Amino acid sequence: MTSSFDIHIIGGGLAGSEAAWQLGEAGLRVRLSEMRGGGDMTPAHETDRLAEMVCSNSFRSDDAEHNAVGLLHQEMRALDSLIMRAADQHRVPAGSALAVDRDGFAAEVTRAIEQHPRIKVVRERVDRLPDHPTIVATGPLTGSKLAEAIASETGEGALAFFDAIAPIVHRDSIDMDAAWMAARWDKGGKDYINCPLDRPRYEDFVAALIDGEKMPFHDWEKDTPYFEGCMPIEVMAERGPETLRHGPMKAVGLDNPRTGRWPYAVVQLRQDNALGTLWNMVGFQTKLKHGEQVRIFRTIPGLENAEFARLGGIHRNSFINSPRLLDHQLRLKSKPNIRFAGQITGCEGYVESAAVGLLAARFAIAEFQGETLPSPPPETALGALLGHITGGADAETFQPMNVNFGLMPPIEGRWKRADRKKAYTDRARRAFSLWLEQLKVSEPA
Repeated sequence: MTSSFDIHIIGGGLAGSEAAWQLGEAGLRVRLSEMRGGGDMTPAHETDRLAEMVCSNSFRSDDAEHNAVGLLHQEMRALDSLIMRAADQHRVPAGSALAVDRDGFAAEVTRAIEQHPRIKVVRERVDRLPDHPTIVATGPLTGSKLAEAIASETGEGALAFFDAIAPIVHRDSIDMDAAWMAARWDKGGKDYINCPLDRPRYEDFVAALIDGEKMPFHDWEKDTPYFEGCMPIEVMAERGPETLRHGPMKAVGLDNPRTGRWPYAVVQLRQDNALGTLWNMVGFQTKLKHGEQVRIFRTIPGLENAEFARLGGIHRNSFINSPRLLDHQLRLKSKPNIRFAGQITGCEGYVESAAVGLLAARFAIAEFQGETLPSPPPETALGALLGHITGGADAETFQPMNVNFGLMPPIEGRWKRADRKKAYTDRARRAFSLWLEQLKVSEPA
């Protein structure tokens, strides 16, 4: 079996697809195993397409001058990332953020992978860790048997947390006499629909979230902690009456054109597809029962007659203790033919997952060539993310993390906030350019 391929990838999400593309472009033969389409499905996916986005349609900020994730976008583009190329081709308006038409994006990645002459996509479930060169990119919903195999090999149970999915609303069911289009501080164009709440409506809304009937947990979910970056809306509400006003319902920087003032609170919706017919309720991940979601969310001004293309949901996420288990090239210390990539490593976010898939593939390529790829410098977004999951984080308290400037070596001196961010990205670009020169990799036109 191993004679038909050079390296095996398990998982066809963003990380696995990116890794397959990088390996195939380098001339290696790839077997990509994806269980969806072979008779299995996860609790969160809806299709068998590769790189399906199940939570949000946003890659977050595309600002490479002042934002760490925007910087990561830039670095991945320089390394011929398939995920970034497909995202750029299928982007939809989202201010300074990079959001995509999720169907077009997944179709583009699937087409590129399935038509690649050196990549074979096999619809199958893998239940054990292979003995040949492999990248495990099974994501946060790793099949139970493979998860058991990983736990058996590492001697550690998989850590787990909940990840939640926000509702999607049909655009033509939103009352624009109550809502308006704008981006915070008018940055990036009028790309968000804003639904304002005054204080009485906000307080009633918070009470309804807390009192609303929730989906019951399975026995195996009850002791699983939530990830702070994807907290269900009702869990945030339970933390205090003002929590939502300083979180996803923050109205700062949003002038209501009908009053000339900021509302007490606001619900924002972001375009979810290229046609502009579907809009995602930003930050409204929830475990409320579906009927309760419809009832409660229709109390929001502008959404009284909302029609939902998808209601919110929640599922368990699993990841390994990467700082303890992986070396600096993403290899499993106890079984070095296995590399891990994507969210299962404890990175958080679509673009971060794809970035770790890219790095795992690049490390594997160098290994096949009898070389050692130097890690990207810690001053870069790629290097900071890699460093965090392979040793920079405390293994005892390891939790999923998005890329951010706090993962990079600190900038010395006193700076204004905007200037400090620019200093980080300027330093990162210099370090990344030197690393590219060292690898003899040129940036594509």
